[in-house]
Amino acid sequence: MNSENKTPIQVTGLSGNEIFCLDKMKMKPGHLCVGNSVFSLGLAKSLTSGLKVLSGGEIPEFTKMIHEGRANAYARMAAEAKHYGGTGITGASSELVNHGTNIEFLSIGSVVQGPGMQSGGPTFSTCATAQELYCQVDAGFEPKEFVFGNVAYSIGVGGNIGGFLSSMKRGEVLEFSRVFDQTRHLALNRITAEAIRCGANAVIGIETTITPFMGAQEMLMIGTASSHPLLGNYASNPVTSDMTNDELWNMVSLGFLPLRLVMGVSVYSLGLAGGIKAAFQSLGRGEIETMTKLIYEAREKALERIQDDARKWGADEVVGVKTHVYDLGGGLIEFLAIGTAVKKVAGVSTKSPALPPQALIRDRDTFFESEGMVANLASGKTASASVSQRGPMRMIGAALLIAFYVLIAVLKTRH
Repeated sequence: MNSENKTPIQVTGLSGNEIFCLDKMKMKPGHLCVGNSVFSLGLAKSLTSGLKVLSGGEIPEFTKMIHEGRANAYARMAAEAKHYGGTGITGASSELVNHGTNIEFLSIGSVVQGPGMQSGGPTFSTCATAQELYCQVDAGFEPKEFVFGNVAYSIGVGGNIGGFLSSMKRGEVLEFSRVFDQTRHLALNRITAEAIRCGANAVIGIETTITPFMGAQEMLMIGTASSHPLLGNYASNPVTSDMTNDELWNMVSLGFLPLRLVMGVSVYSLGLAGGIKAAFQSLGRGEIETMTKLIYEAREKALERIQDDARKWGADEVVGVKTHVYDLGGGLIEFLAIGTAVKKVAGVSTKSPALPPQALIRDRDTFFESEGMVANLASGKTASASVSQRGPMRMIGAALLIAFYVLIAVLKTRH
């Protein structure tokens, strides 16, 4: 067949349910758009960053490189959407793929077309699906731009040594609680800064992932910078929310608006004596009282901190609280509580009395990979996959390994 006679066919990543919701908003699906950027850290940066992995805390070189790569990929995706004449972009993502010694940053989204089309390119972008976009808009939030905030960090050898000494006794290990709490709030502060840049007064639908990165970890928050007419006072300090978009719609229908994504972090140690006692108790059948009390205390401390955070923002309630427990190794556990602080506001309501079923139905996966295939491709997992925390001793090993290779590289350059 002569390729010149082929009629172009539109290819979209949107599902039937999403297309239905777009139609309700007088929009139509457009082409899938992609943007990418491949980076190499380089020897000089590796040397500096390797030393900072050892010292603990944020690793600015890693943070900056990852941010730049993600930003490049997003800009190229937006340029492709402009080429297709889109009104907006839905389902925008920011992924990280390993290619040996190089890293590819990848952004994928689907163009939508409808009222307000301009020659200057898309007027909005969002990480929300078209179904979630319907919920956002009906709840009174106007999407502006897909935004993200990230921080690359390490507990560090110094933090591990201090934490190890503290972990000899039972109770909270403040050194570790401080590191984890600071990194989570750094990512949140950076995503709100992006919202201010776009002229938004809220970031909604925030999703958080933690991904191992070259002996350290990256915490990434993505969301949609948006504006709501009743949040004008928050232009200089945007509202943040990790509620799902249908949860957001439900709370707005009840007269509540989100105020702040709030977090509580607590890292506890069983202690040397408690660890020995628990080890003996685990030999027999029944409750291990020391572990029961430890996890209970960690949970209470994290929830206490989440309440303090919400109280600071003048909230009435904290909703959608999710709790996560991580085994950090060496008898240490981290308990993380995260939710959204909300407040009852006069005059708040949704545009429609109810959501259509198509806005609530979750699309089912129809493509599956075997466990063997996933294991073979493990080195290429994207940042959108949830990754569990690494133990402190594993962090020490990774940091020392980086320092070893950096030292070899420096010695070679001198000969």
